[in-house]
Amino acid sequence: MGDRLRLAVGIMGNAASLLLYTSPILTFIRVIRKRSTEEFSCLPYIVALLNCLLYTWYGLPVVSCRWENVTLITINALGIIFEVSFILIYFWFASAKGKIKVATRATSVILVFCTAAVISAFVFHDHPHRKVFVGSVGLVASVAMYASPLVVVKQVIQTKSVEFMPLHLSFLSFIVSSLWLAYGLLGHDLFLASPNLVGSPLSIFQLVLYCKYRGRQIMEEPNECDLEQNDQEKSNQVMLATNNNFSGKSQSM
Repeated sequence: MGDRLRLAVGIMGNAASLLLYTSPILTFIRVIRKRSTEEFSCLPYIVALLNCLLYTWYGLPVVSCRWENVTLITINALGIIFEVSFILIYFWFASAKGKIKVATRATSVILVFCTAAVISAFVFHDHPHRKVFVGSVGLVASVAMYASPLVVVKQVIQTKSVEFMPLHLSFLSFIVSSLWLAYGLLGHDLFLASPNLVGSPLSIFQLVLYCKYRGRQIMEEPNECDLEQNDQEKSNQVMLATNNNFSGKSQSM
């Protein structure tokens, strides 16, 4: 019964996580249409890629015992496909300076993952020690991802407006974090549950902020000569908010 419940929670976690993984698609459609990254950061997607690589490896029988974490493998494997696609699109339309940053960071991420994979496979010779090592590295990557939405939270508190913190992303992030927290606890796996002990409260905090500041908007008297520039800045902030919300919750699984 316990294994079936854990599998069911894992499947629901997969479905919810998939919605989060696909949430930046509209942002990148905009990038393709405008043929410009509009100066938003690709770093959250690169960190998310590291997270997906590590937890896919964590779920494989090399690290985990047999196929006990098969649902973890499926969603993070899909996450790798999405993250690589987003990074490649960003790289294609980025400036020359932006391309260098993306290439440098992506290379660093791949090196970190390869190092962790080689050490876990050849230095440690049993599943418990491999899980501790890979899980610890994955925990650090997950905490780094969860830090990114704090930029949006700070902006909401300063402006007293939730204009750039969409409700559906905050709510979906809460569902994803809660499901994977339950999945980790049901499997007595603290390396899967621990990151979501950070993600769930942060999502709840975002929902509380939304309830507190909903209906309020940043009141500014626009100047006609700056109207076009303000619209551009607003669109950039929306893209950044979506970017941060997505990356901050895209699974720590």
